[in-house]
Amino acid sequence: MSVLDNKKISFIGGGNMAQALISGLVSCGVKPSLITVADPSSEAREQLAAKGLNTVDPTTDAKAAVIDADIVVLAVKPQVMKAVVSGFADALDKQLVISVAAGLSTEILSGMLSGYGNIVRAMPNTPAMIQMGATGLYGTDNISAEQKQLATAVMEASGLVMWVENEAHMHAVTAVSGSAPAYMFYFIEAMVDGAVALGLDKEQASALAMQTMLGAAKMAMESEDAPAELRRKVTSPNGTTQAAIESMQANDISRQIVEAMQACYDRSQSLSEEMSK
Repeated sequence: MSVLDNKKISFIGGGNMAQALISGLVSCGVKPSLITVADPSSEAREQLAAKGLNTVDPTTDAKAAVIDADIVVLAVKPQVMKAVVSGFADALDKQLVISVAAGLSTEILSGMLSGYGNIVRAMPNTPAMIQMGATGLYGTDNISAEQKQLATAVMEASGLVMWVENEAHMHAVTAVSGSAPAYMFYFIEAMVDGAVALGLDKEQASALAMQTMLGAAKMAMESEDAPAELRRKVTSPNGTTQAAIESMQANDISRQIVEAMQACYDRSQSLSEEMSK
């Protein structure tokens, strides 16, 4: 039995992230009849149907969706959040509210929701679209143990979930997972370009680079060794791997990655501050 059994879940917004989460929930056994999507866009509703989620109840009435829900997932852009939630804030009673909007703190969200406090803030990433996501969660003091389990179950349907105790740490989550798929894509791009320069065609280079990234990540996840130890084990003295690692160390790649993450963290902070004004 799942904690989500018979729980009614309403998504406010039916874009890509909502569709990813819904796909994960349905694949984990949540009945589509228990899911409502409130979105004024006919395009969003058509996309749901195209993904085989046409049995999910689509509506344009957000307030009706909220009144009938146990869990409300806010999946609209942060810039329009205030305008959207103003239409149903007075309908919130005991529902669990989960926000996947970047940059909006629980304090800001609570203000938009007329002081409502049962809020969990989520920072998912795009691999959630293939149920391989990594999500950071933070809950207000109002969140009960049961609601924490519900939020975990909703987001785990699309991948790994980690809770943070301090909301400020959500900026670090953004740096290490929220924005990080782009870092991986950037690294793959560079590997492909390098392999093509060395004589492989682009199709060969892409397949080898992507499979290697996937395999290395899976190996790191399943091994008892830390990544640093795994790296040492495949770096034979005076071998080809050592030559590559020494080149990266000479160019201080590690420092550059840390600095990139710091830039992401700083921008996440500034965006949050901008949203609070």
